[in-house]
Amino acid sequence: MSDHLPPNEMAVPGAAAVEEEGDVLPPLLPPGADATSSRFLQVELELNALLRQLRFGDPVRFVYNPVEYAWSPHRRYVETYCHGGHSVLFLGMNPGPFGMAQTGVPFGEVKSVRDWLKIGGEVGRPPEEHPKRRITGLACAQSEVSGARFWGFFRKVCVEPARFFRHCFVHNLCPLMLMAASGKNLTPPELPAEEREALLVLCDAALCRAVRALGVSMVIGIGRVAEQRARRALSAAGLGVRVEGVMHPSPRNPRANKGWEEVARAKLEELGVLSLLGGT
Repeated sequence: MSDHLPPNEMAVPGAAAVEEEGDVLPPLLPPGADATSSRFLQVELELNALLRQLRFGDPVRFVYNPVEYAWSPHRRYVETYCHGGHSVLFLGMNPGPFGMAQTGVPFGEVKSVRDWLKIGGEVGRPPEEHPKRRITGLACAQSEVSGARFWGFFRKVCVEPARFFRHCFVHNLCPLMLMAASGKNLTPPELPAEEREALLVLCDAALCRAVRALGVSMVIGIGRVAEQRARRALSAAGLGVRVEGVMHPSPRNPRANKGWEEVARAKLEELGVLSLLGGT
């Protein structure tokens, strides 16, 4: 594993990489063969530039952004599966330590990313790592329960990724993984109010741009917080997008541990998503 993204993954014809404090960052993207994925990636890169300006105090001690150091697999995920014609966006909150933080893919449990989504690529490292939360990329041996539940469910329903991504895409509201000095994962709602709003105002605005780029008609928040933020942001922007929610598959959620698949199936059937995917 390398501390730097490989040149062949960084290079974009006609675009220069951005240098900041000696680090080479992903370049701005020129229009590509797929306009939707290019616009979507551009939204993410613009958000990254704004997020670098934020500073966090206690309880945050470590900040990881896998859309930067795991740019190679993240970009492959977007370019492979993000295209015109999506009608549903599943929206998570932010990366987990053994999912997207390792793979660059939302809810990116390693086996699901490698074996079902067929996404690979070299993963670098954040500027500063917690000794208990090392980034080993697709070599990570620990499974993320949320991601295994989420992608495992859709693998059963759709069998092949193409069926899922013909209609749906998956994204996180915030690309940052935030940790306390102990290594405890912190979600944005756990931040001090001023820092939380400074972060989420930027993420909300980026979500609106991403929704416009995708052209989806429904956003499904994975967990109550993602649902509430999406509803607030899209309504304030005047976007006529339906916002719904599905229970988060986190093992920290006792209800999810008692049968997340059954709850998710019932909700997605109610919303008409399962029939869209051919799962009923």
